[in-house]
Amino acid sequence: MAYILSQFTKPRSLMRAANPIRHLATASSKSAENQQIQVSESCLKRLREICTDGSFLRVTVEGGGCSGFQYKFDLDSKLNDDDRQFGEDKAKVVIDTISLDYCNGATVDYHSELIRAGFRMIANPLAEQGCSCGSSFSIKL
Repeated sequence: MAYILSQFTKPRSLMRAANPIRHLATASSKSAENQQIQVSESCLKRLREICTDGSFLRVTVEGGGCSGFQYKFDLDSKLNDDDRQFGEDKAKVVIDTISLDYCNGATVDYHSELIRAGFRMIANPLAEQGCSCGSSFSIKL
């Protein structure tokens, strides 16, 4: 239990280095320059509304969720060396190259309905199945 709790007290940079999903990337993956994600117009519109201070939407893929992997969406303002940027100047989506290996070709969308609103990843060609909440998925092998 102490090990698990210590993970929550480490600085973000150390947690990123220790994240087990980082070890799942393969040498056969496409080069980062050729990898892309799409950003929907509804996502860009929402980011223009909320990212007025130079912040951006950070997308991360982590181990967990009911299908094995899950998407995490956070507002951030610090770029890392392994980040790729998509979108436009005042509406950026940033994703690290390892997470990009798990969602290359997917689309970041903003969806709003009566019971919830939020960012989501849709049409991920690398995802085999997901749960009904839309935040977790498994990888095609």
